[in-house]
Amino acid sequence: MTAQRGKDLLLKIHNGESYETVAGLRSRRIAFNAAAIDATDAESAGRWRELLDGGGVKKAAVSGSGIFKDQASDATVRTAFFAGSVLDWRIVIPDFGQVTGPFQITALDYYGQFDGEVLFDLALESAGQLSFGALA
Repeated sequence: MTAQRGKDLLLKIHNGESYETVAGLRSRRIAFNAAAIDATDAESAGRWRELLDGGGVKKAAVSGSGIFKDQASDATVRTAFFAGSVLDWRIVIPDFGQVTGPFQITALDYYGQFDGEVLFDLALESAGQLSFGALA
């Protein structure tokens, strides 16, 4: 397996017909978590902890820094943030796959230097069932 180029990670939002790229991330993090449910009782073998198979809440978080594709993409993301909207997102991870499903923007920061482009920091939290699949 070869190393993947992080600069190719893309954020896409479903526009009603297809997924439209809104931004590329230069630095990013995708985290998947599942809460464990302790099912240990007095009859657990050796008093070892037992976990409920398939139990617990699953969640995903995406965070990163990058640059918007264009002004329309910036406006789409900014509008969704201020409205608190849950949108259908696709996070494309090059040569690995894609995560698709509902996310809500939980943080949006803008910054830049006087002689460079405007950059953003973005944080997304899953808001429903996600799917992971091969790149289309």
